[in-house]
This record gives sequence, C-alpha cells and structure tokens, in this order.
Amino acid sequence: MLITFSALTSIPLLWLQIAIVAVWVLFILLIAWWVNRFANRDPEIVRKIVHIGTGNVILLAWWLDIPAIVGITASILASVITLLSYRFPILPGINSVGRQSFGTFFYSVSFGILVAWFWHLQQPQYAALGILVMSWGDGLAALIGQRFGTHKYKVFGREKSWEGSLTMTLVSFVISSLILICTQGNNWQTWVISLVVAIIATGLEAFSFLGVDNLTVPLGSAALAFVLIQQLVL
Repeated sequence: MLITFSALTSIPLLWLQIAIVAVWVLFILLIAWWVNRFANRDPEIVRKIVHIGTGNVILLAWWLDIPAIVGITASILASVITLLSYRFPILPGINSVGRQSFGTFFYSVSFGILVAWFWHLQQPQYAALGILVMSWGDGLAALIGQRFGTHKYKVFGREKSWEGSLTMTLVSFVISSLILICTQGNNWQTWVISLVVAIIATGLEAFSFLGVDNLTVPLGSAALAFVLIQQLVL
C-alpha cells in the first residue's frame, strides 16, 4: 500500500518539476522573441539570451532533483530539433551565427551527457558547473569580445579577442568557485581548482571549430573539476 501511494504521489511531483522547467524555457524564449521583435534585431544578442537563459535549466534540474531520464530525453529532443533546424528554418535566429557551426546541436548533446554522467554518480553539481561555464562564460565572452574586443588574435583561422578570452576566464572562475564553495567548502583547493578549470575552459573555447566548443568546454570543465576534487580534496 505504501509503494502504491508513493508511486501515485511522485507522478504529480514529476509533472510539477517538468512544468517549472518548461515555464522557465518559455520565459527565456519570450524574452528572446521580444528583443528580436522590438528592441534589438542583432541575431547574436538573441542567440546569447537563449544560450545563457536555457543553460540555467541545469540549476533547476539540480535543485528540484529532476530524474536523469527527463534531462536525457529533453537533450535528445533538443538535439533532433536543432539538427533539423540546420536543414529547415525551425530555429533561424538561434542558428544564424554568420559561419558554419553546429554549436546549438553540441550544446544540447552536452546537456544530456552531463546529466547522464553526474546524475548517475549522484554529483549533479559538476553537470551544473560544466553547463554554466559554457552558457555564461562563452555567452558573455562572445558579447564582450564582439562589442569591446579590440585586441585580436587568430586560432585555426578564427578571430578571437583577448577581451573576450579574459571574460571567459573570469566568468568561468566565478562560476566554478561559487559551485565548489557551496558543495566542497571554502578552502585553498576550491580556489586552485576553479582557476585551473577557468584556464582550461578558456583554452577549449579558443581552440574550437564548427561550434565544437559547446561540447568540449562543458564536458572538459565538469570532468576536470570532478577529477581534481577526487585528487586534492577526497
């Protein structure tokens, strides 16, 4: 009788969790639509609003303890939709970056991999770290670099700016520090690991092509933080 009751009560809770995430995603898409329609038609601004806003879904998944299967399923669906959008105009504003890129697809895939990996290990904070380093770090680096990046350098033919890369490093360091302080405590290991993660994430973001940094940055950041914690703290 207890099992039946638990099963019945868990179903409404799961749908409530999904509804909260869905409302957040819809809210972000509405903001992006409003900016595109009324405030600023720059497609890069719209892309970064979606890029950063949807990245925060990982925090909701972590805090609400959403089952891994939900995140994995959402990742698969998003990946299929983004792949189709490269052939059909499903997400024209999101995928228009002025160059050939599969960044949106890799972004969706990385979400599913990190959820599957770290939910299984019962260490969701590392999935959150990886996704947020990508969403906030890369997102703000692109905006700052395009608007204020006057000191340029090239990597594999792609032009980058030192201002954008510095932004990536600083934001990645802040995000990593906040998450590790909350989960591991305020100690020297937290600050050292956060710095290492920030530097490596910046390198992965710089040495990328076809948008593959949307896969290498979150996976690399999460994996590096996880391994270093095991070696230096546990």
